[in-house]
Amino acid sequence: MVLSKGFEVEIYTGQPTGEIVGLSDRIVRDLDGFVREPDSRNVEYTTAPAHHYDQLLCDLVRPRLQLRQYLQTLGNYTLIPGSTLALADHQQFYRSDPNNPYHSYIEQTYGTSVVTASIHINIGIADPEELLRACRLVRMEAPLFLALSASSPFLGGQVTGYHSTRWAVFPKTPTQVPLFTSHQHFIDWTESQLLQGTMQNVRHLWSSVRPNGNCRPYDLNRLELRICDLVTHPVHLLAITALLEARILQLMDDPNLDPLMGSYLSSNPDHLMALADANEVAAATHSLDATLIHWQDGRRILARDWIEELYTEVWPTAKQAGFSCFLSPIHQILTQGNDAQKWLAQSEQGQSISQTVQAAIAEMTQTEIDLRDKLCEPIAV
Repeated sequence: MVLSKGFEVEIYTGQPTGEIVGLSDRIVRDLDGFVREPDSRNVEYTTAPAHHYDQLLCDLVRPRLQLRQYLQTLGNYTLIPGSTLALADHQQFYRSDPNNPYHSYIEQTYGTSVVTASIHINIGIADPEELLRACRLVRMEAPLFLALSASSPFLGGQVTGYHSTRWAVFPKTPTQVPLFTSHQHFIDWTESQLLQGTMQNVRHLWSSVRPNGNCRPYDLNRLELRICDLVTHPVHLLAITALLEARILQLMDDPNLDPLMGSYLSSNPDHLMALADANEVAAATHSLDATLIHWQDGRRILARDWIEELYTEVWPTAKQAGFSCFLSPIHQILTQGNDAQKWLAQSEQGQSISQTVQAAIAEMTQTEIDLRDKLCEPIAV
């Protein structure tokens, strides 16, 4: 059994020097498949649900190649890795759609703390109760996926002290989101938030993971993991996705992995929620080197060691489902570090933040060139 998977990819545009430039109005006007974010400096594309990882790899790369070709027609523009405005003005909001009232609310309420780039991973789960069970488990383990993906140690030309500045500053909304005990609990809670005004609409649920579907909160069909920073290397993103899918498949085979059943805090969902939130803060700060509290037994454990344990645990499930080979880059990330750790190491060795960002831009470009001829047919703009 394999599940459907798809991505929402938010990415900055700018110059090879690292300067981020808002171009989303022209991109959305001229290219199919791209949509605006409230700030014009990043743009989003979505991949269609797919079951097989080789298809997902091409679906990730093709729009980026198309976007790169288009940007060259506008000038010397490129795509910028990272999940925060590493070198850019992080005080002023650059509206992509001045007439959009929801965008006005976002700007006035949150400012530039929402002007981030990220990856949202969607996993198809048809049964709503099974979906909510998966959301509970993934909520408890979302910090591990943040640790693997962290790519935002800089903001406005400064080292921030976080590996994921994005998740450290992003306004999680509402401020407290429970572990939903059932589909009806999710429906009742969402309706209550809308009445109270803590959510402006059904999309205004900005937590690490959420149930998603065609008519939230009633018609649900997928889990959306929102915590990950932008992972620009497609093979690494597939590995992170494979780890997530294998864990969900494992839960489907063993309902005792539900935190409401198999945790030392099972009888107190509020304590589980607080534990998950604290682990997210730790992972945003130190990523793979963060000390976390394991939700099952309360022991303190380094994020990298927990990920290693999880990898070993889910590998048989992934092998049985036929995608274990896509898991292997997890070890590379654990050994070599995530993007944030690599960039901070370069900074500590005396490289300027500008030089680090420029090198990352060049590396991202080369990776896509290397994949282009292997995977995809020629791109037409």
